[in-house]
Amino acid sequence: MIDTKKILEVIAAVAKKIEAEKDFLTELDNEIGDGDHGINLARGFKSVEEKLPGLADKDIGAILKGVGMQLVSTVGGASGPLYGTAFMKAGNVCKGKNTLTAEEFAAAIEAAIGGIKMRGKAVEGEKTMLDALCPAYKTLKDGIDGGKNLIDALKEAVDAAAEGVEYTKTIIATKGRASYLKERSLGHQDPGATSSLFMLQTTLEVLQRS
Repeated sequence: MIDTKKILEVIAAVAKKIEAEKDFLTELDNEIGDGDHGINLARGFKSVEEKLPGLADKDIGAILKGVGMQLVSTVGGASGPLYGTAFMKAGNVCKGKNTLTAEEFAAAIEAAIGGIKMRGKAVEGEKTMLDALCPAYKTLKDGIDGGKNLIDALKEAVDAAAEGVEYTKTIIATKGRASYLKERSLGHQDPGATSSLFMLQTTLEVLQRS
């Protein structure tokens, strides 16, 4: 079970991870985007981190919704609305919950992906964050449905997300600024898929500490 304390720990750890990887994410975005992915995301998560004490007495749904709203209001570019919507949609399915089962955690990820697809009008295979998140979710759900515990299923999901990031190097971008480059986007990994991988890796690290 994942409780509210653990969710707050995950979000705080994600904020620190994004800050630590800010320059790397910006470098990736310099190659195929606006060059602001890491800077914008780090600014947004710093703002989220500052808001966490005020969310400490809330349920998981309210915490995730609060994170999403903060990201939408503080992160520029495409990633703010996309990640913000993802957290808000995840919050909707966790409304009123103070603990999450493995199945409920997977349902939150599924809702987050649905939010990204809706907001970005994107699908898997277009060189976006979905190329990390979709295979991660499928692997996570398959693992849980097959009787694996959350940690073991999440480990495999993180591996699937990492493979998804590698896959983005082999495809042409058809969404966002990167799509302007067409064939020249080949060989570059997607910064959004990379930041999604970092979030999943960090979630796993925090959940393993319990």
